[in-house]
Amino acid sequence: MELGIGIGWRPEIADAVEALPGIDWVEAVAENLCTGHLPDSLVRLRARGVTVVPHGVSLGLGGADRPDPGRLADLATQAALLGTPLVTEHIAFVRAGGPRTASARLEAGHLLPVPRTWEALDVLCENVRIAQDSLPVPLALENIAALIAWPGEELTEGQFLAELVERTGVRLLIDVANLHTNHVNRGEDPAKALDELPVEAIAYVHVAGGIEKDGVWHDTHAHPVTRPVLDVLAELRSRIAPPGVLLERDDDFPPAEELAGELTAVRATLEAAGKARSGSTSEAGAYGHGSGVTPDTSPVQPADDATGTGGATEGARDRAAVAQTALLSALVAGTPAPEGFDHRRLGIQSRALAAKRADVVAKVAPELPGILGDGYRDAFLSYARTRPMSAGYRRDALDFAEQLLITGRPADDAARRRLTHWWQDRAAARPPRRTTRLVRAARAAIAGR
Repeated sequence: MELGIGIGWRPEIADAVEALPGIDWVEAVAENLCTGHLPDSLVRLRARGVTVVPHGVSLGLGGADRPDPGRLADLATQAALLGTPLVTEHIAFVRAGGPRTASARLEAGHLLPVPRTWEALDVLCENVRIAQDSLPVPLALENIAALIAWPGEELTEGQFLAELVERTGVRLLIDVANLHTNHVNRGEDPAKALDELPVEAIAYVHVAGGIEKDGVWHDTHAHPVTRPVLDVLAELRSRIAPPGVLLERDDDFPPAEELAGELTAVRATLEAAGKARSGSTSEAGAYGHGSGVTPDTSPVQPADDATGTGGATEGARDRAAVAQTALLSALVAGTPAPEGFDHRRLGIQSRALAAKRADVVAKVAPELPGILGDGYRDAFLSYARTRPMSAGYRRDALDFAEQLLITGRPADDAARRRLTHWWQDRAAARPPRRTTRLVRAARAAIAGR
């Protein structure tokens, strides 16, 4: 299946995407599409013969629980509506807590890494099979970027991906920006990962921008693609011609000519690396590995107590639930850091999650920054430090506004009236009072038992 060169479709740049020359396909975030109805821009692109691939972000296939049937049904419906050749998701967990841990459900609002252990692999593989059985087209999974590493990991990223493919037959979506991120943040060699994973299983490739700050690489998808990321793309192209390559941009969208320039750089990188591969099999790649060497991709053997079959026991799921809940709680609820984690990195990740919540809530509820003005961000970050997200971002926006009103904020009477009317239009006829908070706390305590 040849996809060609593509770009991530986002509503903010829909017109620019339609006008860009040489676009063979686009990828749309599945959760941003209404089931049963496509945006006019995507309808026009499909009419031109442009392939549209739905890209999920909320299944949490690396989580302790089995995939939610409703989310899978929505993804299947979108696949049918789009007539897509495949759907994609991530190797990550995105929520924790709930019945398995007898605790409140926590939402990360972000993709978090799963430990590269044999037991975690068992859980992931079973979840992937459930998803595959529910979808009308093949599934491809993306490697994620991570600021933090789990203690006690047993496999490298390449070995983990190779074993996942071997057990499930799932395709891979390799994000070269994420490989670079893990190189900076975790000291992992992108070339080694490419050597170890089954490149023939690659369905397509992501390229995205980021920024380095205080020795940490932030995979922002809001900055231009850097040379080191293109170097990793060249490393990959030195091994295989990927069926598709896609440029991702999720925020701070530049003018159309800048997007076109980044696509040109992607094409030039692929062309140059392809010529180097055909001209020489002994050249060293950007990270110092020979590009013509056939790697040993056989994974290390599982420990004696691992199943090696991909079947996850309920005990394995329970242990994953406890570990993931402890980590996520430390990140979003201020509980103590689990043993073995880098406390500094956890702090960086925690602040990044809160900042992302503030940014996304401002997008889904733009009236809130309008009402609160310059005080919006500080007020939201203060709220987020003690109040984890338990549902989606729209619910988060309502809970934030409710908390402000309960505590008599904002101080300006006119702003408080506007916030009250906003909350009433979306939540209830009467503004929240202290009794509202007490009732909610009682309900949460009952739910957490």
